[in-house]
Amino acid sequence: MTLIALILLIAIAPVFFPSSFYYRIGALIFINGLAVIGLVVLIGYAGQISLGHAGFSGIGAYACALGPIHLGLPPALSIILGAALSAGIAWVVGKPILRLRGHYLAVATLGFGILVYMVLNNEAQLTGGPDGMPVESLGLKSLLKSIGISMKTSVIWYWFSAFVMLLGALLVLNLFESPTGRALRSLHDSEVAARTVGVDVAKYKLIAFVISAVYASVAGSMIALLNRFISPDVSGFLHSIELVTMTVLGGASMVFGAIMGAMLLTTLPQALTVFHDFEHVVLGLIMMLVMIFMREGLVPSLLKLVRRRDR
Repeated sequence: MTLIALILLIAIAPVFFPSSFYYRIGALIFINGLAVIGLVVLIGYAGQISLGHAGFSGIGAYACALGPIHLGLPPALSIILGAALSAGIAWVVGKPILRLRGHYLAVATLGFGILVYMVLNNEAQLTGGPDGMPVESLGLKSLLKSIGISMKTSVIWYWFSAFVMLLGALLVLNLFESPTGRALRSLHDSEVAARTVGVDVAKYKLIAFVISAVYASVAGSMIALLNRFISPDVSGFLHSIELVTMTVLGGASMVFGAIMGAMLLTTLPQALTVFHDFEHVVLGLIMMLVMIFMREGLVPSLLKLVRRRDR
């Protein structure tokens, strides 16, 4: 049902787009949606928190920028390189820091994100420093032209990013009912109880961390390829907070909920520009009200309300 609902929304939305600018907003929603799907595995399934996940987005983004320049890789292979590198770093970093819990874990992951940001910001000879650097095109427009299809770049990225997000959602939805998914969800309720019934807590926490890192890396690569430019801000603390907020606001326990959270926080700043200088105040107020009155997230709370009315 989740995939069907997403496919219908993706297919119907362009009917209401007055200009190609909205296709770009849609692409941004899907890319952010991909990143938060990974956080559903970490936060919603395994019950762990990360405040430095934008660091993996930065690794994926700069892999797409540096891979073609220094290794001669095409951008598509650079995405895979960034994902593999992020997975390896997540495995190495995750082994010690995932022994921590609660706010200690949050601070440790925050430190990782700050470290990645500082490296990308200070290694100016390699990364361009604070000024950032250009990114080679993925070549989707040329590829479609070669087979006789002509589309605007924003339209191409709308459908391409939607496809990648749907693929990522399919993998995580299949994971939910698998033995690995059940083991991860047992951690969310109680690590002690999970350990008692034979779940290798350290192993499955690490699996969740690595999976979420790969999703963040691919999302970072896609945002770099979409914008054709990248700066260290992609790995900054505010971006990490934004990703966690999207996940929790929409509903960390559900893939569909997290994607709706990504849609909400990606589109609301555009919609609230009518408030001029007060748009951030209104956005913050909306977020506060949702979390006060809908503690499980927007989508799970609305579903509960509908079920109560049906009864």
